[in-house]
Amino acid sequence: MGKYFGTDGIRGHVGEQPITPDFVLKLGWAAGKVFAAQGNKKVLIGKDTRISGYMLESALEAGFSAAGVNVEFLGPMPTPAIAYLTSTFRAAAGIVISASHNPYYDNGIKFFSDTGHKLSDETEAAIEAMLDQPMDCVPSEKLGRAARIQDAPGRYIEFCKSIFPSSLSLAGRKIAVDCANGATYHIAPAVFRELGAEVVEVATKPDGLNINKECGATHTDALAKAVRDHQCELGLAFDGDGDRLMIVDAKGQVIGGDEIVYAIAKQSLSDGELEGGVAGTLMSNMGLELALEKLGVPFIRTSVGDRHVMEGLASRRWMLGGENSGHIINLKYHTTGDGILAALQFLIAMERANCSARELLSGMTMFPQVLVNVRFQAGTDPLVADNVRSAVSEVERALGKKGRVLLRKSGTEPLIRVMVEGQDASVVRAYAQQIAQEVEAVSAE
Repeated sequence: MGKYFGTDGIRGHVGEQPITPDFVLKLGWAAGKVFAAQGNKKVLIGKDTRISGYMLESALEAGFSAAGVNVEFLGPMPTPAIAYLTSTFRAAAGIVISASHNPYYDNGIKFFSDTGHKLSDETEAAIEAMLDQPMDCVPSEKLGRAARIQDAPGRYIEFCKSIFPSSLSLAGRKIAVDCANGATYHIAPAVFRELGAEVVEVATKPDGLNINKECGATHTDALAKAVRDHQCELGLAFDGDGDRLMIVDAKGQVIGGDEIVYAIAKQSLSDGELEGGVAGTLMSNMGLELALEKLGVPFIRTSVGDRHVMEGLASRRWMLGGENSGHIINLKYHTTGDGILAALQFLIAMERANCSARELLSGMTMFPQVLVNVRFQAGTDPLVADNVRSAVSEVERALGKKGRVLLRKSGTEPLIRVMVEGQDASVVRAYAQQIAQEVEAVSAE
């Protein structure tokens, strides 16, 4: 991570550095200077539905204008939509104002390159270097102009529908769609309706403050209730910026990212379209790895984060990967994770197999996995503490080859994430708490 850029752009609490109007103004100017020097003086700006998006959007516009860069606004749009439109409009970059699955009082800025990929480390470093320079302004006649792309939602809806084969239809299917009161609220329901499905909408009335609030991919209870109450075949839950997907089956039981990846991989293999293997992360369930092994599909683990999954795929020229949190990447269709496209791929698999969502997962058994988050104090590093290492070694010996232990620091909060996985849920839970207590002991010293 750089001075300002974290694992996924720049993120924080609104009103606190770096998510303040003055910093974001200069960020727009600094990025504008870098992009203009590369020869392209047009950027796109999109956002999710947080109330702070208006403020940050205006600050970015002023910064880019001062650098002589033109801005085209997309309005509320899913993160993957902004990546797609950046490429199709031949812009230098696409800027997303979003804090993904976080509450409304957080926000962030992330960038896509002209190809729809995350910015390179070199470009991020150049922007950070420019941020440390005094801000200036181009002459008035060279100021950047601003415009709005009015048909952005329609363009993206058509792109999403284009991956669904014309020989298939969702007619006769009843689907609940939870948009987390976020960026997909006016996109996702239209996509599935136009493909023939009867759609029950959940959390599609954003008010600037209710994004991700007890809804969406990180809170599926409301979706599960809607599926049961309306007798839907399944429910689709997106997060606030639309790059994550979680599914619930007809009984309201959650189908996570690992299971979604497995279903897509199995269908792609059957269709002869799976190129290479599948990339997961250190957090991917052992059940996914073993199920793919039975299919003869290679599997690799990368560091946590969709950026690392993307790098793992690109280095091997593979297409499919994802995280259990619901980031699903298929480079056959898009340059980044996309919740709507992942949902469509899952539905394609259901259509071709002529089965229910749960039946589609036959051949895969998820291992019980417990994740405990432990807050630690600045100046301490529980990962290198002798008592923590000893506890981890003890649990690893007990689990043998029938389980895993993983400790890692959060990229966005002062948390140690303790993950234990094995065949017995109660045993796994006890081991996770055992290690978590040792981590807490270090922070308490």
